[in-house]
Amino acid sequence: MWQRIQTLYLLLVVVLMASLLFFPMGSLSSLSGGYIKVGAMGVSGTNIGTEHFWGGIAYTLLIVFLALAAIFLYKWRILQIRFCIYNAILMLCFYGLFAYLVHVVKHIQPEAVFGFKIPLAFPFISLVLDYLAIRGIGADETMVRGAERLRSSRHLH
Repeated sequence: MWQRIQTLYLLLVVVLMASLLFFPMGSLSSLSGGYIKVGAMGVSGTNIGTEHFWGGIAYTLLIVFLALAAIFLYKWRILQIRFCIYNAILMLCFYGLFAYLVHVVKHIQPEAVFGFKIPLAFPFISLVLDYLAIRGIGADETMVRGAERLRSSRHLH
């Protein structure tokens, strides 16, 4: 399990997506001096305090759980690929959820300017790593099926 490169890819997905719970992905700053940090955990700022966004927390934890579960499904490669595909779809939708959160916060301070933070790229990097894991798992499945085909052809002769 641990000697396969796709396991490393999926482990990096777990680390990157779990780190979103601790780092802000963006900030809104207004001319009046207000500052709001936006992340998967919710929003916090000078004018609004801290508001947890439980949907974002649950969504991020679901992505982390699926990637972690895919690591341990190494004996069932097709199911492992399906988990990775579902996880990729969730990561794409993560940006939609984040855009919605920024949109809601923008209504609080309409004159605020949004600034990107480095963790905003983590879901995209995770998506690329997830794709690489799918390719690695698919290559393993092809190799195993080829070996089974060779074994079955030897027994026929």
